[in-house]
Formats: sequence, C-alpha cells, structure tokens
Amino acid sequence: MSFFFGLVVGILCGIGLIIAFVRNENNRSKARCDLAAAIAAFARMTVEDSRKLLPAEYYPSWVVFSQRQKLSIFFFLKWLNTELTKIWPYVNEAASELIRTSVEPILEQYRPIVLSSLKFSKLTLGTVAPQFTGVSMIEDGGGGITMELELQWDGNPSIVLDIKTRLGVGLPVQVKNIGFTGVFRLIFKPLVEEFPCFSAVSYSLREKKKLDFTLKVVGGDISSIPGIYDAIEGTIRDAIEDSITWPVRKVIPILPGDYSDLELKPVGILEVKLVQAKELTNKDIIGKSDPFAVLYVRPLRDRTKTSKVINNQLNPIWNEHFEFVIEDESTQHLTVKIFDDEGLQASELIGCAQVRLNDLEPGKVKDVWVKLVKDLEIQRDNKNRGQVHLELLYIPYGMENGFTNPFAPNFGMTSLEKALKSGADGADGAANEKNAAQKRKEVIVRGVLSVTVISAEDLPAADIMGKADPYVVLRMKKTETKNKTRVVNESLNPVWNQTFDFVVEDGLHDMLIMELYDHDTFGKDHMGRCILTLTRVILEGEYKDSIPIDGTKSGKLNLHLKWTPQPIYRDN
Repeated sequence: MSFFFGLVVGILCGIGLIIAFVRNENNRSKARCDLAAAIAAFARMTVEDSRKLLPAEYYPSWVVFSQRQKLSIFFFLKWLNTELTKIWPYVNEAASELIRTSVEPILEQYRPIVLSSLKFSKLTLGTVAPQFTGVSMIEDGGGGITMELELQWDGNPSIVLDIKTRLGVGLPVQVKNIGFTGVFRLIFKPLVEEFPCFSAVSYSLREKKKLDFTLKVVGGDISSIPGIYDAIEGTIRDAIEDSITWPVRKVIPILPGDYSDLELKPVGILEVKLVQAKELTNKDIIGKSDPFAVLYVRPLRDRTKTSKVINNQLNPIWNEHFEFVIEDESTQHLTVKIFDDEGLQASELIGCAQVRLNDLEPGKVKDVWVKLVKDLEIQRDNKNRGQVHLELLYIPYGMENGFTNPFAPNFGMTSLEKALKSGADGADGAANEKNAAQKRKEVIVRGVLSVTVISAEDLPAADIMGKADPYVVLRMKKTETKNKTRVVNESLNPVWNQTFDFVVEDGLHDMLIMELYDHDTFGKDHMGRCILTLTRVILEGEYKDSIPIDGTKSGKLNLHLKWTPQPIYRDN
C-alpha cells in the first residue's frame, strides 16, 4: 500500500515540477521578448523623443544633448593629413612669411620693458607637418557653419629671435622643441547662394591644450642674464594667448561685403574689487614678502592692471577697484597673479588664479576667495600658496537700464542731482570742444554705516582655564575711525548687541576692519579679524550675516549692517 502511495506522490511531484519549469521558461521567454522590443524601441528613439521622456535637469553628468556632434571619420582625417603633408613645403614658405609680418608687431606690443627690440632673424616651420586628430561640427542657427579641428604638432622649426636689451646687448635666441596641441575653429559665415556658398571665413584658436618650447641663446646661455628667459617666454605665451586665442578671431573676406559684425566687439564691463589676500608664501629670506597683484582679462599691456605694493606683509589688504572690457563672457576669464616686489630685480611670482566669467551672474556681485596655484596650466598644486579675495560684478551692455551699478558715477544720486549732473555733463561736453581742460564732476558714495555687533560663536579658548574675555575693535580703513565693544568675561560665545555709527566719505573704496581681542589684566591678546567691504551693504541697504573669523581655528561674528546714503559731489 505504501508503495502505491509513494508512486502517486512521486508522479504528482514530478508533474508539479514539470508545470513549474514550463511556466518559468514561458515567463523568461516573455521577458526576453519584452526586452528585445524595448531595445528595438530605444534604437528607433531620437534625441527629441528622449527629451520628451526625461527633462534635461535629470540627465547624469556624462549625458549631453547638444548641437555639437563628433565626426569620427577616420578616412577623412587620414586623407586630410596626407594632403597636408604633400603641400607642406609650400604651406611652410607662405605661412612663415605671413607669421613674420603679422606676429612681429604683436611681439613688439608685448615686448618686456627690459628689452629694446624683439624681432625675427630667421623663421621657417620645418619639414614636419601638423596632424589633425579630430574634426567636429557645430550647428549654427545664425546662418553659418563652424568646424573645429583638433591639431597636434611636434615640429622641427627653425626660429631665431634677434633681441636687444636696454643695456645694448644683442642676443640671438633660438626657439626649440616646440610641442603644440590645440583646437582650431573655422567659422564659415554668412552662408549665401553664390559659390563657394559662404562670404567670409573666421579662424581662431578655440583651445590651447598644450604649448611647450625651450629658449636657447645661440652660442651662449640665456640664464646668464637674469630675467631674460622668463620675460621672453611670457611675451611669446601672452602674444599667442591674445592674438589668436578665442574670442579673438581673424576674418578673411571671400566675397565683397561688410563683415564688421563678425569682428571682435565689447559686450560688457567687468568690475573687480581686489580686497585682500591671506597666508601668502614668504619669498624673502629676511623679513616678509612685499606683495602686489597683476590682473587682466586679456594680457595687453594697456589693459593689464597693477595694484600698489604692500611692504613686509603676508596678509595684505588692497581694497582697490579695477574695470575690464569683456568681449565674450562665455569663454573669457579673469587672471590674477600675486608677485613679491624685489625692487630693481625681477619680481618673483607667489601664485596665480583664474575666475571664469561664465560663473558670474550678470548684475549680481559675487564675493569669492580664490586659491593661488603655481601654474595655471597645471592645477594639481597641493602646496598652500595663499588665497586672494575678490568682489566681481559683470554688467552686459544694455543691462544698465534695469540695473544700478554701484561703481557708476551717478550711483546713489537723487533725481535732482541726476538732472543737475546731466546738465553739467552737457555743458562740459560743449566746453570740451573748445577747452579740453574743462573739469567735470563725479559723485562719490557718502553715507552713514551702522554696525551692530550682535555676538560671536565658538571662539577658541585663550586662557588657561579654557575661556576668553573677548571684545571687538571696529575700524574704518581710510578714516581710521575706531570704536570698540565692551569686554564679556569668561565666554566663548559672547553677546554684545552694541551698535556703532561711522560716517563714510567714500563707501566704494573704504572697508570695515574688525579685530577680536582677549582682554587680560596686563594687556591683550589678538584672536582674529574680519574684513568687510561696503559693496554689499550699499547695494542691499541692510543685511544680517555671520562672518568667519580669520586667524582662528574656529569662530564667527554675527553682525547687522545698515547703510544710509548721503550722495555728494566732488571736483576732480
């Protein structure tokens, strides 16, 4: 009996297993069919379909839908490189003469002060042709076609510069071991119905990925003359950076017409306030560095700004304002270089930094601390060279009507004052035609700054007992007006709630310095400081904020600031 019972149970279990296996196989087959259908649907899906399914803000960082499409056409590049190699001797002859005639004036424009002359005595590009490693197209909705060519050149040119120093010493300097990698941009615009279907070609170096070269005095050592190597190298790099690197472009007319709209034009103004720097590297053996800053957007000599020198200081305060003309905010950047002044000798670089203009919101002041590095081309720099504090304001042309620029001459004036000034400007304009020495009036930002020192938080211990007796000294930098809070005994989180008023004669060029001290019976110990410009309070009128305290391991100062403007005139 048990045999038949086991047989029945075995048959039922076998049938169950068979049914389960068949159903599982059917489900897997259905899943594979659905997956194949989904893959086929994705294969037919266009970019527009994907945009409908998922908004752009939800894309991963590596997914980019743009108008730019890579043309990975191996045979086209091979053909292009082969043909360029064939015609390179003729290109070399024509390009060498073109470079000589066009680059010599640029080198003269960038010529360092230590040199009296800088010209080519010999220039050929050698026998090795550049190689194109990639081609891409950019769709231009404005009636043009843009082609970008990735270029690599490890050439053997023969370039000799004939330089003369201010001392009358002549040196033939050879430029050797040139290695270049970059992306050239060709813009065929505007498109027309007449052959060759475009009216002009604009060319530019969109991106300089690598530029290496060495300098050698023919029959001598260039390092024997201090400062010459760095001066010539900087001149060559700056000339290339500003003469052909985008947004600078050269326009070649193909058909007769007016192509002034294709040329480089200003699009806005960048207002820069160089506030301060901190923790700079000391370059002097005795004493401290004497830092000053050099700022530029384009390294032209007449568009490069230099700050004053702060002697014997690693935490300098400048609070200087500069203005730069911008031609393309999407690609240009502000460069800041901090040097140590060495008197009659060449200044020594402490560090440099860049700020991209496309990171700025037009019409809004951006307060930034930027880390200094040794070389802008090599950002991997772990050494602490210091930081520089900037206030940046980008104002596109045409935005003035909807935005109040605090650096404008008529900022903060009443309607009556604006009317008076416009009338005065008109009279001055007429008078200037007769007499160029006519004075004009400018408005300075004058007012009352009310500072409420609310409290401090998380201060470091300054006493043996793990406490501190803090108080704050407030000082206006230009007028040297001072005030101080009361002492709060034995507290690392003191509360003051004291308000001080300062009459400010020139708000855009003054600053508030707050020094935090620990009170002792026989003196005081410096704990840290906070430095504020008045740009934000002038723009906003009133604000409350927590300011980190520099020079301490921890701690911040809670403040409330209010600005009451009193605009006046000042004669130049």
